Amino acid sequence: MLRQMDRVDRCYLKPGGQLTEEGRSRWEAVPEELKLDFYRWMVQVRSFDRRSVILQRQGRIGTYAPLEGQEAAQVGSALALSKEDWIFPSYREHGVAMIAGMPLMRILLYWMGRVEGNVPPEGVRVLPPYVPIATQLPQAMGAAWASKLKRERSVSVAYFGDGATSEGDFHEALNFAGVFQLPVIFFCQNNHYAISVPFSRQSAVPTVAERACAYNIRGIRVDGNDVLAVHSAMEEAVTRARKGDGATLIEAVTYRKGSHTTADDATRYRDPSEVEDWVREKDPISRMEALLKAEGLLSEEDVKKWEEQCKALVDRAVKEAEAAPAPSADHLFAHVFEELPPELNRQRAELSGEGGECV
Repeated sequence: MLRQMDRVDRCYLKPGGQLTEEGRSRWEAVPEELKLDFYRWMVQVRSFDRRSVILQRQGRIGTYAPLEGQEAAQVGSALALSKEDWIFPSYREHGVAMIAGMPLMRILLYWMGRVEGNVPPEGVRVLPPYVPIATQLPQAMGAAWASKLKRERSVSVAYFGDGATSEGDFHEALNFAGVFQLPVIFFCQNNHYAISVPFSRQSAVPTVAERACAYNIRGIRVDGNDVLAVHSAMEEAVTRARKGDGATLIEAVTYRKGSHTTADDATRYRDPSEVEDWVREKDPISRMEALLKAEGLLSEEDVKKWEEQCKALVDRAVKEAEAAPAPSADHLFAHVFEELPPELNRQRAELSGEGGECV
């Protein structure tokens, strides 16, 4: 019998900061420190993101993919993972990378075009950001297959946007995961647009999660701006995977406040009223802040103090990244071929001054 999708969109924390009845029982089971971590991490991620956009506009980093508006989806899911799990990110998962242990400075180096930004610290199981759409899904599936064959407890998680569900890699990965009951989680942040193409033009079915039925895996659709609901869904998926019950497809319905990247202009294809509704009425940080204040766990003074600390953390990371020694020019020829072909050897020699002028 095919597994059924959880067709009710899970929402435990309403946009105004009030808990639903089920949300209250979930909230009471969450340790106080984790409740605060939900908020702290979201604020830190947003602080980093906003500064990164400014850095790009100043020409200090390259084209950048903003994530503002998607903090709850990233923080809630990442905090449900452990150090033994493997993360396969797209180019927008800066928040996930931070929580997994990637230093802010190294994340910035990536956006400066430095290869060091692809290398995580020892013990941090985060793959380099995948820019080609959906290529991380089959690789996450393959890593999960290896974990199962080796009888390991690790779970693999592929992060992707709704645009990736239009790629063949999406279907191939989910099909293999279903056939072999693999410990993998496919986490889709449905922010409504594959660059400028709305989800309604990508899919004949109204949700991503319902596609899980075709591969006989679990499908969950959740309010991606509700960090509590996201965390709960991810915990369930991780538990199922570790028990050997197979893969889960999670659709976190969210919204990116800004453009697809700093090279895009979202005003050309999005209705301002739609943006206003999501940004003003459904912001993930505002609802968590309202709840914590109502519960007596957060004060206005705490908010200001934490925002200042986050700014200081980002300032330090920017200074460290910009102070990193510049790579040598022949670094352009590294990491592609084991043995350079003659033409590239000639170009490298010209660049270094060994073979005359570089043309």
